[in-house]
Amino acid sequence: MQPKKVRMSAGPGRANPVHMVVVYAAIIFAAICFLGPFLIMINTSLKELADIRSGTLVSLPRAITFEPWQKAWARLSSYFWNSVRMVAPAVAISTMIGAINGYVFSKWRFRGSEVFFTALLLGCFIPFQVVLLPMSQTLGWMGIAQKVRGLVFVHVVYGIPFTTLFFRNYYVAVPTAIVEMAKIDGAGFFGILFKILMPISVPILVVAVIWQTTQIWNDFLFGVSFSGSGSQPITVALNNLVNTSTGVKEY
Repeated sequence: MQPKKVRMSAGPGRANPVHMVVVYAAIIFAAICFLGPFLIMINTSLKELADIRSGTLVSLPRAITFEPWQKAWARLSSYFWNSVRMVAPAVAISTMIGAINGYVFSKWRFRGSEVFFTALLLGCFIPFQVVLLPMSQTLGWMGIAQKVRGLVFVHVVYGIPFTTLFFRNYYVAVPTAIVEMAKIDGAGFFGILFKILMPISVPILVVAVIWQTTQIWNDFLFGVSFSGSGSQPITVALNNLVNTSTGVKEY
């Protein structure tokens, strides 16, 4: 007897070609919308000022020039490095403290931990303008006012509530039995954190780093309020470049 042929039916795991076309079309459309302003910015930066004023945003440059890039870098390079010196340590410190706080609030419960966590989360809802005066006084007392170190301190303080929330919610989903078994095997506080939790924390680490980098790099209010002439970040310098006294907008 010959074996019967089994007809393979399209199960739930098999992708529908029409659905895949729709999904990829939506993804491509979203990518175009997201990259559109960036491509227009690059296109505009390669034009001469007269070409920008006479043409449209999407028109190609009549003659490609890199002079605007050279001029912008000559004016803004020091402010760019100020931003780098501010962002790198602020992101690293706030992310690390947030990971420790999230670990404590999720796996090392103590009396009043929920109240303390709720109070810490209030920092996520405090407007920037509210903390300007007390923060400026604090920076003056610490001797780091109008310095890059002062900006790092401000962003670390303001970023801790967010990173704590991210890591706490992530570690809550980790089975507590793993932590308990590690305690039985003799692992201490930091042993559990660095040998068990951190290796599985890559997704939330990426989220926290992206969030903090974007927030700190794009910040203008803290930069203009707490920086001096030699510590201004790139956002403040760009604002000063746009609001020039000559009245010429150098796009």
